[in-house]
Amino acid sequence: MGATGGSGVLAAGLLWVALVAAVTEEPPAHALAEVLFCQPAMPSLGLALTFDADQLFWFDFPGSRWTPRLPDLPPWPPALEPPTQLLRDATLCQDLRRALTALAAGMLPESKGIPVADVFPVQPPALGEATTLVCMVANIFPPAVEISWQLDGVPVTQGVTHTHYTPTADLTFIRFSYLSVTPAAGDIYTCIVTHEGDNASVVAYWVPPNPVTSEVLETALCGAAMALGILLALLGIAMVLAARRSAHG
Repeated sequence: MGATGGSGVLAAGLLWVALVAAVTEEPPAHALAEVLFCQPAMPSLGLALTFDADQLFWFDFPGSRWTPRLPDLPPWPPALEPPTQLLRDATLCQDLRRALTALAAGMLPESKGIPVADVFPVQPPALGEATTLVCMVANIFPPAVEISWQLDGVPVTQGVTHTHYTPTADLTFIRFSYLSVTPAAGDIYTCIVTHEGDNASVVAYWVPPNPVTSEVLETALCGAAMALGILLALLGIAMVLAARRSAHG
């Protein structure tokens, strides 16, 4: 995370609460972490349960329920952490954030991370066949970014889904955005990441590969085979002529 002077805000007003359990029987160790964050920006609250770098569950505060990251995960046991307790923790987080921000105002700079974006397809793409593009945005801090898509400079909103923020071991966040596409030759897909309140954006591009068509490939192979045949024929004629000259000599 980088620091910028002049704002006098305590780390964007974020407070982390984490519970980590490490399995040390054999390397590498694994970590199960529960991370709660609160901030003035949206989303104002976030709570995620992760195993190593993978998010398992996130807590839906408006709905007061745990939601699995993947649909085939079993439901979170409601008696393990009652929603009322988590809502009290969230209130405490906001109260502490406001108190610490008031104490540190004018003393500590604002801490920000510069997002890093990368766009790639879920599976090897083929022109004219439907696939999904993934925009992976890492080094997010604070967790308040907007991710948008463009096709040839035109905004795209259909077929777009976003994940919730996943905390990482280096105290930043990662987030994914997905776009359903049917790539065509010459398409230029753009993933744009913007921090709330910033005038700068991080942009990542993806251009579908332009493979050689089967007809062109067949023509090239036939041409190469013909050229090789002519070369071998000329070599054979040269060898015959050389042998005859040796015999007459």
